[in-house]
Amino acid sequence: MPIDATQSYDDQNVFAKILRGEIPSRKVFEDAFALAFHDINPQAPHHVLVIPKGAYVSWDDFSARASEAEIAGFVRAVGQVAREAGFVAPGYRLLANTGLDAHQEVPHLHVHIFAGKPLGPMLAR
Repeated sequence: MPIDATQSYDDQNVFAKILRGEIPSRKVFEDAFALAFHDINPQAPHHVLVIPKGAYVSWDDFSARASEAEIAGFVRAVGQVAREAGFVAPGYRLLANTGLDAHQEVPHLHVHIFAGKPLGPMLAR
């Protein structure tokens, strides 16, 4: 169910539980700023989620409240995951849903990395 991205951070969300080690994940990357793991319901042949380690509901929340180090570290982590997975040459798509209209389902900022096939245009015309 889509969430309202203007609400407070819920530390019982699934990604917070993954960060705390309460729920397992198929990790592909971790550093001081981010954790990346395979999506359990992939929408492309390669579908990786990258989440910041801080408690941020959405991209809007993150860009407003995160430190410069957190922002730089998270953005660099997304790029590193894509490079290390070999997605750059064939191409990949990044997606970060924010709020109800975008159908954000987990109240923790996350970036989807999709790759492994031609992905086509973003929106039907």
